[in-house]
Amino acid sequence: MQRILSDQLTRHTGATVRIAGWVHRRRLLKSVAFLIVRDAAGLAQVVVTDPAVRAEVEALPEETVVEVVATVVTNAAAPGGLELTEPTVRPLGPPAETPPFDLYRPDLAATLPTQLDHAPLALRHPTRSAALRISAAAVAGFRAALDARRFVEIQTPKVVASATESGANVFALDWFGRPAYLAQSPQFYKQLMVGVFERVYEVGPVFRAEPHDTVRHLAQYTSLDVELGFVTDHRDVMAVLRDTLAGMLDAVGDRAAGALATLGVTPPPVPTRIPAVHFTDALRIAGAPADEPDLAPAHERALGEWARREHGSEFLFVTGYPMAKRPFYTHPDPARPGYSNGFDLLFRGLELVTGGQRLHRHADYLAALAARGEPVEPYAGYVDAFRHGMPPHGGFAIGLERFVARLTGAPNIREVTPFPRDLHRLTP
Repeated sequence: MQRILSDQLTRHTGATVRIAGWVHRRRLLKSVAFLIVRDAAGLAQVVVTDPAVRAEVEALPEETVVEVVATVVTNAAAPGGLELTEPTVRPLGPPAETPPFDLYRPDLAATLPTQLDHAPLALRHPTRSAALRISAAAVAGFRAALDARRFVEIQTPKVVASATESGANVFALDWFGRPAYLAQSPQFYKQLMVGVFERVYEVGPVFRAEPHDTVRHLAQYTSLDVELGFVTDHRDVMAVLRDTLAGMLDAVGDRAAGALATLGVTPPPVPTRIPAVHFTDALRIAGAPADEPDLAPAHERALGEWARREHGSEFLFVTGYPMAKRPFYTHPDPARPGYSNGFDLLFRGLELVTGGQRLHRHADYLAALAARGEPVEPYAGYVDAFRHGMPPHGGFAIGLERFVARLTGAPNIREVTPFPRDLHRLTP
């Protein structure tokens, strides 16, 4: 008899079926016992009335892996309106050791550090696994949206010879006796691949050795990177980003509806045209000094409230950041060279995406590096490619974990990251 999952029981009403999973909970009453079995699709309720089977169930602690053969019957009071009766129960391994926290309760009572210390167990809880299902659906939507627009997925090196952002916050390592670094982003490579495919994207890890210890920063996270050629300016990139986000949220609604319901989350609509404000206007709206070089978290929150109040939007573009705060490869605004053709996208008052138009002429790269006092040699393999013809191009990067945290309302990004890596945590 082939095993089925709990969400397939409705197709087998009145039939005998085989399910398997973990003992989620046992409820031992005087005349009947209820065994709740958890599998990848959800929960199934098994009704035990036979004394011999009941004795077997009593000997199975929570999280023991079992197989159940039983008859599917309707019961409006049971999970999903169905339950399994007249069962035989067979353990598929030894009795499980008692977990350090109860996984059958609606909410995990353990502190977040305790959950992270025992991540392989904590992730079994429906609320924790629901966030990861949403993450998987978002990535599927990201890929589908870009595939439909003739983008090509690429994979780029995660060990590099120089720091992408020209900063010191990189993880250094020994590469056969030579210095190397974990990549801060695939920025250089995705630009170079525009010269091959015109439109590319990548899903992969990036590493930031910034000593942040906040609820929104990780030292390793998943970056959803996009780069496209033959753009007029950054607004073409913003249009692609808008459509990509819409595709991601559509996929979450379609593929992770159960996970959304578990967390009580309703995805927000993506406006047909996401509101946008220039950096100088953003400072005024946020009540920041006019000479402020960047937006602080408090400014981003104020802008998020403004976008919701004035435009009914959970999303807001901030364009034209000062060139001094953008990487050397950023294209300046031709009309206002002190400002960039770059942007951030705020989602519910938090920076989610950074992007913009890049330089595409070799001479401009040489000038940009010289203006910042940067030597050309460390970037030679990157910069030299622009001697051989590159179109006007631009792109963006979405932080996956930050997107999921903001979507689900998780107060800490680690709650939606299976095995987070940060300033303090390198295990499990």
